[in-house]
Amino acid sequence: MADRRKKEVVVQGVAASPGVAHGEVFVIHQRDLEIPRYDLAVSHIPGEIARFEQTLLETRKEIMTLRTEVATRLGEGEAKIFDAHLMVLEDTALIEETISQVEATKNNVEHCYSEVAQRYIDAFSAMEDEYIKERMTDVRDVTRRMLHNLLGHQGENLYEMTSERIVASEDVSPSDAAQLEDSKVIGVVTDAGSRTSHAVIMARSLRIPAVVGLHDITRRLKTDDYVLVDGYDGLVIINPSEKTLFRYGELKKERLNIQRTFDKDSLLPAKTKDGTTLPVFGNIGGPEDCEGVMVNGGEGVGLFRTEALFMSGDRFPTEEEQFQAYRRSVEAVQPHPVVIRTLDLGGDKTVNSYYFTEEEENPFMGFRAIRFCLDHPDVFKEQLRAILRASAYGDVRIMYPMISSVQELIQANKILEEARQELRDRQVAFDENTPIGSMIEIPGAAIVSDLLAEHCDFFSIGTNDLIQYLLAVDRVNDRIAHLYMPNHPAVIRTIDHVIKTAKKHDVEVGICGEMAADPIYVPLLYGMGATDISVTSTSLAEIKYMLRQMKLKDAQELAAKVVKLSDPEEIYMTLTAFYAKLMGELFKN
Repeated sequence: MADRRKKEVVVQGVAASPGVAHGEVFVIHQRDLEIPRYDLAVSHIPGEIARFEQTLLETRKEIMTLRTEVATRLGEGEAKIFDAHLMVLEDTALIEETISQVEATKNNVEHCYSEVAQRYIDAFSAMEDEYIKERMTDVRDVTRRMLHNLLGHQGENLYEMTSERIVASEDVSPSDAAQLEDSKVIGVVTDAGSRTSHAVIMARSLRIPAVVGLHDITRRLKTDDYVLVDGYDGLVIINPSEKTLFRYGELKKERLNIQRTFDKDSLLPAKTKDGTTLPVFGNIGGPEDCEGVMVNGGEGVGLFRTEALFMSGDRFPTEEEQFQAYRRSVEAVQPHPVVIRTLDLGGDKTVNSYYFTEEEENPFMGFRAIRFCLDHPDVFKEQLRAILRASAYGDVRIMYPMISSVQELIQANKILEEARQELRDRQVAFDENTPIGSMIEIPGAAIVSDLLAEHCDFFSIGTNDLIQYLLAVDRVNDRIAHLYMPNHPAVIRTIDHVIKTAKKHDVEVGICGEMAADPIYVPLLYGMGATDISVTSTSLAEIKYMLRQMKLKDAQELAAKVVKLSDPEEIYMTLTAFYAKLMGELFKN
């Protein structure tokens, strides 16, 4: 417990993962590895290079195993962290430079690899871009793992704790974060990091309170000190007083009671006070995520991110393997729909494949999603056949990502028809009327949505990419994150335009992305006429509760008002006031 003889100290950081925790600290001081340096006989160099190449394979296997464990435990969204690690590990320049240095210096590979990797780390450190600096964590983590393996060390397990503790560290690497046990680690505080760091992503998934960006917290603390972590306001309170502990204890109870209120009726439909049922779907990365959607009250799957199936192994899945995954998902949520998005590889979702051999200056606007599929119709058609086969077992809908033109949509539909004909020829059952949808996440697609509507049955507005492309803002770049504004008039007007266009052409329009999962924006989206929204499973209960407090008529009036506003701040204040009116009584109680 807190030592009453010591003064309470409050340290301000960045609120990263909500919640309150208090207890004893376990401080981790990350140590540098001692890397030996020795000369090699010329005859031993080929063997040294072979050892390096074998260690690369072993390390890749380790990372893939870790990725699978995280995907099973936390879901595909969190597991994708390790895809970035594979990119670092398999970086051609880093590998070739290491081999060249071994041959040139005749030094051992551990020393050469460490030196080459450090040059990359130093180069990243010198850059002003905070996002690039943060990605340096990936390089450090992979380098450390490789060096442990080259040196024959057992991997460090930093969280072998016998009791519940709050972990304090300079930073938490992705590999270490994957070891977080929610039964032992009750809070995380770090010197470095940001809301987009890997440790924060893990902590949020495990519902572990976290505060980052504390600068020197590991120097202020020692193991067994007593602290309180406030993940709501970004505070770490060292040696909290009895009064502080009581106050936060009451806050924790209030928050838990509110969540219980959301959860209690999560299986009830989201039916507004004026009698309109508003569908709320869940997002998944594979069939294993369906249970979370259904338990939390999801009324189907609005976004099945199929690329997860293509990134979990050393090869693309076969048609049969894909079919089994799609079928399991469809059967798990019967009789509700499953919207299956076709392959969206590229950008930050890369694989170790001969299909992706060239580095791109700007992969987010490069060879990805539907562009990749249309360039590789064999891969695309195999996936379409698998999806169509699953349609024989329930309500399946096919959705194409990153459509930018009518020509792309027509070409995709042509390949789809070829897949249908191949199944007919094989006498394989499928739903001949499987609905076809286009994602609207590129501004160009929003502008020609009237033309796209003639070739599909529904739209899904992907708000994350749409906002980034509309405003030219990378939302994970801390230096410009403040410019990523869902409340920007351009964003509101674009969504409104797409919804109105869809309505004129009798096309349904759903919304996915972070905007759809934010209770502040949900009334606006339904008020503008969205058919449905799709969100993470943990957001379902709160959103459905809120919709049951609302009249659709009021949301429509809100939308009509907001679309005319020009000031982002005024838009946000209007939306928060509407939300507060709906939820005010709950938070008062």
